[in-house]
Amino acid sequence: MNSVIEQTFPLLSVSRLRMDIDGAGVTTLIAGAGCPLSCRWCINKRLLREVVPEPVTAQALYEKVKTDSLYFLATGGGVCFGGGESLLHAPFLAGFRKIIPPQWKISAETCLNVPWEFVKIAAEAVDFFIVDIKDADPSIYRRYTGQDNARVLENLAGLLDRVGQERIRVRVPLIPDYNTPQDQENTVKTLKKIGISQIETFPYIKKEG
Repeated sequence: MNSVIEQTFPLLSVSRLRMDIDGAGVTTLIAGAGCPLSCRWCINKRLLREVVPEPVTAQALYEKVKTDSLYFLATGGGVCFGGGESLLHAPFLAGFRKIIPPQWKISAETCLNVPWEFVKIAAEAVDFFIVDIKDADPSIYRRYTGQDNARVLENLAGLLDRVGQERIRVRVPLIPDYNTPQDQENTVKTLKKIGISQIETFPYIKKEG
């Protein structure tokens, strides 16, 4: 059986030299294929549907991104896995963690709508989680994503218990045609009850045409 370090990641793109966007310091965003949701205003829809993934091993990905190691070390930055849904590839993240310099930080953008087993694996490999919660209301979430959000909230509570609030930031969007400012406020209240302290609210910008 292959070890986790020999698994491949379905690489779509690498975006370098991002500053204080995907966690602390200078980061490189690594976008991968695969997502359990069908969000109506998905900003990565073209990337996910049209770009052919390049399967890469952990070592091959390290070779692609190590050129910016000095920036990572100087600023406390590192790599951010996005996509797509990063935690679908949690075993790969665990393998990648084993071969990169220990000072590099790994962050992950996630909707948390994945099996709990993946969340547990990621909790041991990822330094910082950026969670896109969409909306805490089940009907709004289903209408926007096509999926149920019960697992999301359960996973968030479980992740919080494992890694602590300082390693989790939750993003709560105001989504045109799907939720209201009051819905957004209700989601924030739900998150605070769970114990989340780092909460970012923002509006989606709907492009016309």
